[in-house]
Amino acid sequence: MHVPDGFLDAPTSIGTAVVAAGGVALALRGARRELDDRTAPLAGLVALFIFSTQMLNFPIAAGTSGHLLGGALAAVLVGPCTATLSITVVLLVQATLMADGGITALGTNITLMGLVGVWTGWLVFIALRRVLPKRPLWVVPAAAVAALVSVPTAALAFSLLFDVGGTVDVPFATVATTMVGIHTLIGIGEAVITALAVLSIVVVRPDLVHGARPSLERRTLTIREGVSA
Repeated sequence: MHVPDGFLDAPTSIGTAVVAAGGVALALRGARRELDDRTAPLAGLVALFIFSTQMLNFPIAAGTSGHLLGGALAAVLVGPCTATLSITVVLLVQATLMADGGITALGTNITLMGLVGVWTGWLVFIALRRVLPKRPLWVVPAAAVAALVSVPTAALAFSLLFDVGGTVDVPFATVATTMVGIHTLIGIGEAVITALAVLSIVVVRPDLVHGARPSLERRTLTIREGVSA
């Protein structure tokens, strides 16, 4: 999913850079409502986890491989605005220090993974959370489905961008079929990793999982006075 330099023309790259900058600016404001003293360290750990797991590729088919995008996972764990910032930091480090994704394509990658991937995953997650039982463990399958949907959606978004400003003349149907097909398989792997990661936290500290907070039971302490004989 990391788009290199030269795949999109200058106007399209500039356009996605503007969209990415606007999205990150809004995320900076929204993250203030999502983070507190307990969850702020988790945001850093999420960014580190995504950075590390994106270095690991798993085979798909016909010589292709995939890796975690992490948008839905980050959104469920720390909130969508913070997730956008976490993915942006990861992509910035990868582009500048590791040549993974082009510098001129940084805005495109942030738009695809930090905006489309994150917010598609989050919207699917909250839609499922409304209909599933209100228990913390039910955020796990909801997060898995959100991750599965977010990956091919980001691939479809790239196909649309390539149809608008691709530097090679390839029919949209060909690009979309290939990208969405391969990234649907990648999405399955993403769903498994997301489910395992969310499960490992929600069984121990569900209060640290942003997406699980609405399902936590509110408990009140009742003090009963003793009766003396």
